[in-house]
Amino acid sequence: MTLTDPLSALPVFTEVEPAEDCICGGCSARRRARLHAAPVHEGGHASSRSLRRRAAVVMAAVGTAIGGGAAAAGSATAAPTPGPGGGNSTAQPPQSPQGEVSGLHGEAPGARTYTAPRAAAQPVTRAQIIQRAQSWVDQGVPYSMSRYWSDGYRQDCSGFVSMAWGLGSSQTTWTLPDFAERIGRNDLQPGDVLIYNNPANPQAGSHVTIFGGWADSSRTRYLAYEQTSPGTKRRSTPYAYWSNSSGYVPYRYTGLSTGSSDGASSSAFPGADKFGPGANNAYVTKLGQMLVQRGGARFYSEGPGPRWGEADRKATQAFQLAQGWRGGEADGLPGKDTWAYLVGGKGRNIDAGTPLPPPPPVTGPPAFPGAQYFGPGQNNDYVRQLGAQLVAKGFGGAYGVGPGPQWSESDRLNVQAFQQAQGWTGAEADGYPGPDTWRRLFS
Repeated sequence: MTLTDPLSALPVFTEVEPAEDCICGGCSARRRARLHAAPVHEGGHASSRSLRRRAAVVMAAVGTAIGGGAAAAGSATAAPTPGPGGGNSTAQPPQSPQGEVSGLHGEAPGARTYTAPRAAAQPVTRAQIIQRAQSWVDQGVPYSMSRYWSDGYRQDCSGFVSMAWGLGSSQTTWTLPDFAERIGRNDLQPGDVLIYNNPANPQAGSHVTIFGGWADSSRTRYLAYEQTSPGTKRRSTPYAYWSNSSGYVPYRYTGLSTGSSDGASSSAFPGADKFGPGANNAYVTKLGQMLVQRGGARFYSEGPGPRWGEADRKATQAFQLAQGWRGGEADGLPGKDTWAYLVGGKGRNIDAGTPLPPPPPVTGPPAFPGAQYFGPGQNNDYVRQLGAQLVAKGFGGAYGVGPGPQWSESDRLNVQAFQQAQGWTGAEADGYPGPDTWRRLFS
């Protein structure tokens, strides 16, 4: 629709794109409507189906029609747009359907939060970043550029990184570099990120992944934590990504704790309790990375990561066997000697001639992984293992389908039935497995 200016008889366009820094209700509503209309782009952000008019050009035309002349044209100068490397923290970020900078749970953030973000940086360790990222993997958080997860962060890739870094808001791929410093590929460590911004078309394809560690000794693949359709993934990924590889830029969060509070920065043996079934910490990641460097990459289909798995046991045992150790000295669990050899670069590497580790002996019920793996929102193989054993024991009556890795009310009811069959009542039969429930169920 157009109107005619009686002074100039020139058409005046009334449909203009809202300025990014305008905080009035109309512009905010228009931006939200524009955002929600865009389809989701596989592997990155959603993209718009139509080209947007440049608001500055339209405003210049309106100003000229009304008679503002040069003053109106001068006000239409476009703000500089940051490229993939960031570097202009005061520039307006391009309009992007990945979701605008927003407060937790989608609430309006403070005015122009991206103009001075470094003051908002909060100390966080590398282990905390990876653990937060893994929590979304475990919960299977679905991808969305407009919805917010229970922890308050937007469910797209930039919201995912904002959550892992512990930012007080959901940022975008264009504003995340303002919270970080650019680093080189060889400097990448778990908790750093790889950002791709498409300056030719900012509305399509921008993406960010969290670096979880190298997956092979040649450093051609890494463990990527990412939020992409249909939900959060943790997977071995070619460096730097499946597409647009040359455009990804490594960054490190400026709020990263430089101390040793994540533990893995120390060369001292952390203790046997940090390894084995149920362990989930930065020491497991460091162990796996050292094993990969010593020839253990063939045992990892993905990772290494913070959660202990059979790949860690096999790689550890292969390294121990390569040293000529046998019996209890080659049980696949690192002790002081194994750790010292790996940290100090001592001993023999794992090679093709090293015998494959035998499967672990069946000595009793599997170790209880921990209560944190069960309950609403949990999605992991321990839930599936629990359900299969309940069925095997005759306590699967509540399952309509399954059992599967996603915790459900059916799991709780079946666990409760098993607990009540042990004679337990009250809090001892709440439907959530503890060490005693697990031991009896698997005995």
